[in-house]
Amino acid sequence: MGPMALPAWLQPRYRKNTYLFVYYLIQFCGHSWIFTNMIVRFFSFGKDSMVDTFYAIGLVMRLCQSISILELLHIYIGIESSHLLPRFVQLTERIILLFVVITSQEEVQEKYVVCVLFIFWNLLDMIRYTYSMLSVTGISYAALTWLSQTLWMPIYPLCVLAEAFAIYQSLPYFESFGTYSTKLPFDLPIYFPYVLKIYLMMLFIGMYFTCSHLCSERRDVLRVFPIKKKKM
Repeated sequence: MGPMALPAWLQPRYRKNTYLFVYYLIQFCGHSWIFTNMIVRFFSFGKDSMVDTFYAIGLVMRLCQSISILELLHIYIGIESSHLLPRFVQLTERIILLFVVITSQEEVQEKYVVCVLFIFWNLLDMIRYTYSMLSVTGISYAALTWLSQTLWMPIYPLCVLAEAFAIYQSLPYFESFGTYSTKLPFDLPIYFPYVLKIYLMMLFIGMYFTCSHLCSERRDVLRVFPIKKKKM
């Protein structure tokens, strides 16, 4: 007699897909809650809700972005099929903006650009995690596939512009308060506003790199998907 086949729930592929499904579901719920909360608050309080967006949802936003670092591990160990460097660039942009720029300066947290930035981020993530969540279960919809591969085209460049504007608005506060500015050994000073200005240039270089990758990925996905659809 040959070796007995393992039950489906014990097979490595099943465990991997289950883990990814739960991860995508958690992220989808978190970003959906943030997006819905922002919309409800806006219709309830109008523009006043934009001022305290960070105070209302900042904790959940930071939690979701912190958990998203796991995606780099997913790609590195091979349980998620994607390219590591483009995902690293996208995550780094958000981590720097959220934890270094916005969280450290209360004055920046009250700017309208923070609300706009959160709307863009969560809109992209709701679609992306919905698509990924269904993909690991073998479910695909033409409209959702097209949307997940196309929505970033207008939204991602707007995200980068909003990120750049948020950094620009934060510069006077970093200059006034001296946040993160320090001296290294041998009296070598680090003036953090200069670091942010250099990062601004890198932000647009990263946007070009990321958009090139996403365009290539979009061509590959949309080229294969119609073929699969015809065979069904």
